[in-house]
Amino acid sequence: MIFFWLFIQTDYHGTDRIPYAVNIFFRIDPLIGAAAVLASKTLISLIIPSVLFLLSALLFGRWFCGWMCPLGTLLDSIHPLTLGKLTQPGNPRRRLRFVLLVVILASAAFGLPLVGWFDPFSILIRGLAVSIYPGFDAAVSSFFSFTYQHGGTTLNSLTEPVYDALKATILPFRRSAFQWTLISGFFLIAVFFLEKWERRGFCRNVCPLGALYGLTAGVGLFRGRGGDSGCGSCSICRTICRMGAIDDTRKISMTDCNLCMDCIEACPRSIISFSWKNRQTATQPAGNAISRRTFIGAALSGVVLPSLVSAEVTSQNILRLLRPPGAREESEFLARCVRCGECMKVCIGNALHPLLLEAGIAGVFSPVVLPRSGYCEYNCTLCGQVCPTGAIRILTPVQKKRWVIGTATFDKTRCLPYRGVNCMVCEEHCPVPDKAIRFREADTFNPAGMPVVVKQPYLVPDLCIGCGVCEQKCPLPGPSAIRVTAIGETRNPRNADPALMMTDGYSS
Repeated sequence: MIFFWLFIQTDYHGTDRIPYAVNIFFRIDPLIGAAAVLASKTLISLIIPSVLFLLSALLFGRWFCGWMCPLGTLLDSIHPLTLGKLTQPGNPRRRLRFVLLVVILASAAFGLPLVGWFDPFSILIRGLAVSIYPGFDAAVSSFFSFTYQHGGTTLNSLTEPVYDALKATILPFRRSAFQWTLISGFFLIAVFFLEKWERRGFCRNVCPLGALYGLTAGVGLFRGRGGDSGCGSCSICRTICRMGAIDDTRKISMTDCNLCMDCIEACPRSIISFSWKNRQTATQPAGNAISRRTFIGAALSGVVLPSLVSAEVTSQNILRLLRPPGAREESEFLARCVRCGECMKVCIGNALHPLLLEAGIAGVFSPVVLPRSGYCEYNCTLCGQVCPTGAIRILTPVQKKRWVIGTATFDKTRCLPYRGVNCMVCEEHCPVPDKAIRFREADTFNPAGMPVVVKQPYLVPDLCIGCGVCEQKCPLPGPSAIRVTAIGETRNPRNADPALMMTDGYSS
């Protein structure tokens, strides 16, 4: 419930400040912390709490996975509906989580950020923010719109207060729609689908965060004492263990056990116990640990992958990679970004969307501004406030208004005033106090071939901040007649070359 409450609070609520640590689950995630530090080669103060949570596994075992992980809680909640299997330990596919852990950390150290693909919080929040939550909002709003149009006065008197209450509590400030919604949702749905195949299938076989906690718990002080020869033929503990942490000798693997304590409650002889005093070495069910050869192979794969997967993109795509205000230089931004989707959810103007392959494999699911879909609100600094790793800096309102995302350019072959038709939409919406878009009168011909005098827009590049509102509000169907590119962006002075502003028929 705390997780969902924080998720709902990751939104605009009438102020430019979010008073709660809505990104706390990422800041206590040691996998996120380790990958971000290795990739950025920088100690990130925001994720220091994750060190404490990892050390807690030495004292209390893998408690986080059983008692605090929201994704694990959701999987346990839906399990009765899936009728998933309770497979026994010793399955070789359990090695995959350790392989993924090694590959993720090694790749991060050599410049390829993969943690956002597999971290449970990234999968969960991105899937909810980009896919599930907007779909839920659309479905609820459509239902109440239907009742409002067709329900009559009596029904509306009942439904309108309900909708107002939902809007004030769980529905977002404004309806959003994102690109690659189905792909983002697919990753989350696939995790739930694994529950049908095997109980806690994602946690057992895939989750690299669980693997990291498991390795720490495996060498920690907390130990479980399983059954012994006095158990006879009883195997209740094995059959109910949701993590398959108890082998056929009834020894408990602390690498796998998430301390749900079901075995203690179910044991008819009350033999099973957990303590710090009993230093009995817990045997690992066969197939859980990876061999030295597998470890070396995974590490080498993580080292080689960055050189095989180039993050470079074409110059045209580079100019369209409009990163959020406050974003760091591209390589450091990608290194720190954990693809959580928090910034996309909180964006007031629905400007931020996940990338697929437009920035290469290294940029998959990272946020980018798509001005035709939405614009960056001039007075908003929320995206930096919710970023858990500082990939997007926290800007003051004054800094935000001076931050250049890019520069707008006009396509004179499409712009209505250059075709003899009056239009002032872009200038009217330009939020900069000293307008970056201005007009000059010109003699031209209208579509009928008649000579006319119209005000044609032009840009003052030094005043443009690239917010994208002009591109979003352009009334032309299809591609806008004004387009924002990354030219002149604050985070990358190399994109300030004026010669780039004549690309693709666009100019200032």
